[in-house]
Amino acid sequence: MSAPTIERTTAGTTGQGGHVVRDGAFGHARALKCRECGTEAELGPHYACLECFGPLEIAYDFPTVTREQIEAGPRNIWRYKALLPVPDDIETSPNTEPGFTRLLRANNLGAALGIEKLWVKDDSTNPTNSFKDRVVACALSAARELGSTVFACPSTGNLANAVAAAGARAGIRTVVFIPSNLEQPKQVNSAVFTDSLVAVDGNYDDVNKLASEIAGEEDGWAFVNVNVRPYYAEGSKTLGYEIAEQLGWRLPDQIVIPVASGSQLTKVHKAFQELIALGLVEDKPYKVYGAQATGCSPVSVAYKTGGDAIRPVKPDTIAKSLAIGNPADGIYVLDICRSTGGAVEDITDQQVREAIVLLARTEGVFTETAGGTTVGVLKKLVETGQLDPTLETVVINTGHGLKTLDAVATGPGAVSAAATIAPNYGAFKAAGIA
Repeated sequence: MSAPTIERTTAGTTGQGGHVVRDGAFGHARALKCRECGTEAELGPHYACLECFGPLEIAYDFPTVTREQIEAGPRNIWRYKALLPVPDDIETSPNTEPGFTRLLRANNLGAALGIEKLWVKDDSTNPTNSFKDRVVACALSAARELGSTVFACPSTGNLANAVAAAGARAGIRTVVFIPSNLEQPKQVNSAVFTDSLVAVDGNYDDVNKLASEIAGEEDGWAFVNVNVRPYYAEGSKTLGYEIAEQLGWRLPDQIVIPVASGSQLTKVHKAFQELIALGLVEDKPYKVYGAQATGCSPVSVAYKTGGDAIRPVKPDTIAKSLAIGNPADGIYVLDICRSTGGAVEDITDQQVREAIVLLARTEGVFTETAGGTTVGVLKKLVETGQLDPTLETVVINTGHGLKTLDAVATGPGAVSAAATIAPNYGAFKAAGIA
């Protein structure tokens, strides 16, 4: 099913439309705090600081939280609800219940790359087969509490799938906007959940600009990564919480994370810091690495040139879920990777394809192009001496390979088609399969 196409354009707490927000709607969240100047604002549908226009994020007054309390919770992200901007009764609201995906000991991949202790955090098993189900669940809670009537997003694919599915489950109208050249499987994955899939003539940055314009003009619209972005972004913390819990309540030595907007990387780091501050894990050094595709690598370029600013680029890569040419959190990715002793690296599209196949044939995990980028960058980091192969390492797989089949089905290094033989033993022997 194809989406209709529109032309690109250039142009207490109260919620939307005067909706009164109930006490405890955002759990233990205290305020929205500017990441640049520190100014605080009341919780609501806001995402930019009125003083300096810097990005807002959630500030909390956390209660005492124990490992036992968390472990007694449901096997999804709501086991960490005390650390998220969601109400205590979040589990009673219809949602897709994402999270607590498997952490795989990747001995075969580790051996192939020369890494002694390697884990794959496999988020492809979430309800719509990507990590975006985590962030969307938090955004949906905020939209509901703020009285929003439309649940929407600009997306490079996975987010569109997650928003459409979550909206259907919650019984709220959803509208998702995507670049018109998005992979067909991702378009179908969204269209099956919503009849309001809109393809925009432009790249993701054009789609995002349009979403911002609509959010500013239309009342009652909750754009998950625009006007409810502070709540949405907190969902990525659950990746960090789970990794630490699944490692036996400790932090890895090194972690490699894909970079699109950069929000996932910054929030995993935030999660680790929160766990340390709460006494749930031991304080220890760890290195954070960012992964990009060369065809859209503004953060990697800035890292390698020693710059402090991100220069926007026009994306040109098969890794469309990472194709954000002007990443909102790019400068924060730089800060974290540098301060932890990590790095930001990029690889070519062909290396992305090779890494997809490598992960599949060593660990039986079929990843999409974002995961291929992350595994490929992991390989490059080892080869270039930027990552210590003797240290415990986690690499994140953010989505399932069925969403980006064309990446390995066509083009250089395409996966070979099945060999056809006659239905007899002689043909089998002649084919040299034995």
